[in-house]
Amino acid sequence: MISKYPTQKLLMKLQSFQVVTSIFILLPIIPLIIGDLNSDRQSLLDFASAVPHIRKLNWNSNISVCSSWVGITCNDDKTRVIAIRLPGVGLSGPIPANSIGNLDALRVLSLRSNYLYGNLPSDITSIPSLQSLYLQHNNFSGEIPTSLSAQLNVLDLSFNSFSGNIPPTIKNLLRLTVLRLQFNLFTGAIPDLNLPRLKLLNLSYNMLNGSIPYSLGKFPISSFTGNSILCDNKKFGTSAIIAIAIGVSSILLLLVLVFFFCCLKKKNGGGGSLLKGKAANGGRSKKPEDFGSGVQEAEKNKLVFFGKCSYNFDLEDLLRASAEVLGKGSYGTAYKAVLDEGVMVVVKRLREVVVGKREFEQQMEDVGRVGQHPNVLPLRAYYYSKDEKLLVCDYIPTGSLSALLHGNRGIGRNPLDWDSRLKISLGTARGIAHIHSEGGVKFTHGNVKSSNVLLTQDHNACVSDYGLTPLTNFLATPSRGPGYRAPEVSETRKVTQKSDVYSFGVLLLEMLTGKAPLKSTGHDDPVDLPRWVRSVVREEWTAEVFDPELMSHQNVEEEMVQMLQIALACVAKVPDMRPNMSEVVRMIEDIRQSELDNRPSSEDYKSSVNTP
Repeated sequence: MISKYPTQKLLMKLQSFQVVTSIFILLPIIPLIIGDLNSDRQSLLDFASAVPHIRKLNWNSNISVCSSWVGITCNDDKTRVIAIRLPGVGLSGPIPANSIGNLDALRVLSLRSNYLYGNLPSDITSIPSLQSLYLQHNNFSGEIPTSLSAQLNVLDLSFNSFSGNIPPTIKNLLRLTVLRLQFNLFTGAIPDLNLPRLKLLNLSYNMLNGSIPYSLGKFPISSFTGNSILCDNKKFGTSAIIAIAIGVSSILLLLVLVFFFCCLKKKNGGGGSLLKGKAANGGRSKKPEDFGSGVQEAEKNKLVFFGKCSYNFDLEDLLRASAEVLGKGSYGTAYKAVLDEGVMVVVKRLREVVVGKREFEQQMEDVGRVGQHPNVLPLRAYYYSKDEKLLVCDYIPTGSLSALLHGNRGIGRNPLDWDSRLKISLGTARGIAHIHSEGGVKFTHGNVKSSNVLLTQDHNACVSDYGLTPLTNFLATPSRGPGYRAPEVSETRKVTQKSDVYSFGVLLLEMLTGKAPLKSTGHDDPVDLPRWVRSVVREEWTAEVFDPELMSHQNVEEEMVQMLQIALACVAKVPDMRPNMSEVVRMIEDIRQSELDNRPSSEDYKSSVNTP
């Protein structure tokens, strides 16, 4: 009988050999497992040493990565780094390869609102565990890497300088819910992104062409605006046709009603509400400084008021009032007139008016209509004769944004802080947006600049001098407002709503830099603020672009960078690449809301799905 003992002994030896073999196989891997956090630490230190940063990071090997390093989040057992959140800390320069890209357990990377530039390393976008990538409001360029993590659910590369085609590999990201690529330089056609989980898409303000894919038809048209050669080949549905028909019918009905009431008004001899009130014969002894020199004696009471104006004077009272020259602007000379009982108004004496009475009156009706907004200075009255054209507005004693920004920059100056500048920017944007929407597609401000933004004591902005360009030879003199003028206006001699956006962008740069678009050299040589800012951004992306008076304020760098990005979008050389003013308002409102939500600390690195 054969014994089983040798067989059992052999089996035991084989099992022992397998255990030993397994140990030898695992020995090289064990140090790697133990060293994962150490390798993460070293990769972060490599990144910090290679990329300059304005705000100091407390990253060093003497303190715990998972509990003390700013912007770093680890997993529950503190063995791997899973999130980096460093928004608005002043990171400047390109991201080196083999730094952040080595963190193969990383899920969230947020480096938004910094000064990063250059190509985006492919080892970052291809981190296998990466779920959310926030790089908006930087200056990255080149093409997006085609290797993208299949785990991505948020990809935000907006407000950069990425170019080339949108990678077709994005259509493989089946987990993607948010894709923001607006305000870049992408070209080519939009890939067919049939992504079942995609909820938010923004491809606006690029240079995309072709048609919008059918799979993206569920997204609003605002997701694609600003691409001048992009078209939508979708057919109108029945509901859309019905809606268009109803809209056209409503417009026609409205036009009929307007025509009817205009005829009725003419029949009754109606005009603007004339609220006249004679002053005492004594009046003011000091004659105004010639702003009524061309007023005909027979027409001295033909001052046309608007709406429910509370002023109680006529043209004769106005001409007797004492006057003080406030300044000479693009359209004429402005005077402060002091009437009886201390009422003060501004009288603007227009020059170089090139239209007849009917066109002038129609434009004044339009100006009076769009002036009904808290951020627009209303036109109260006007006067027209062959030799004299006068406008009457409220007097704002605080003065203009230009005077507040640039006046008395010496010792003892009370600088305009960031919160005030942000408030003024938003109010000005709202005012111009209202002028555009209320006036119609062809109605423009025409002369956006800081001296035409008047301020109340609470820094509420009132936009003035709007809608006057069609009346005058405003563009005939090259020296008038060249620092704010859009490039195409110098060639076409025509202002548009997009050229207003450009001028507003220059105004924002003026607010951010503290530099006026015109030098005080005696020649008023134009300073091309957009070109200067772009050169600083392109060369260094440092804080040198910002007004030194703002740099003493804490926790506002991120907001200033975001405003700078909005300004640069507004001053795009191609008009179609610029946002419209309603979109500008929304972008500034986002900054304002961020200020309200996140102040006083800009180092709030709490997790957030949309904007970490």
